Amino acid sequence: MSLKRAGKCILLLVLLWQPVLTAAHPLRLSLSEIEYSSQNQLLTIDLRLFLMDVNEALVFDPDSTELAFCQPNESADAERLLLEYLDRFFHVKANGREIELVIESKRLAGEGINTALGVRFEHPQDEPLTTLEVKNAVFTDLFFDQSNVIYVHVDGETKSLMLNKDTPIHQLRF
Repeated sequence: MSLKRAGKCILLLVLLWQPVLTAAHPLRLSLSEIEYSSQNQLLTIDLRLFLMDVNEALVFDPDSTELAFCQPNESADAERLLLEYLDRFFHVKANGREIELVIESKRLAGEGINTALGVRFEHPQDEPLTTLEVKNAVFTDLFFDQSNVIYVHVDGETKSLMLNKDTPIHQLRF
């Protein structure tokens, strides 16, 4: 085989393998919903993260099945590792006091590279909500273009936020 033909074959192989090598979900996004009801005196936080990103952040392999979130063989370390990561990159402060994140429930939704891990936290909030500080810098340590969308619902009023590496924290007053 000539050198020119070998070069063309190598180029063709590289082009064919490129989609496999770059198989990642197209969005660098997380979604959070924070809801407070003065009637129920409850603050709920729903956080949805792409599972590939969770695996990348926790075990440095986006395709890992090691933690097996929401599966019968879920790792005993899965929740602990997730909470340790969130402790560094995500927090909610109600009236100036940080809310302890204790997982109420979790679930998987979607398929393949679009599988999302949904995590729910609940916190009793006995006094009226006057301020809410949200930090969401999840995956900004991994991806320069990561955006974190937050919807805040307080007694029927909704506000939306977009946080990222440059603006990881926002405070709301009610």
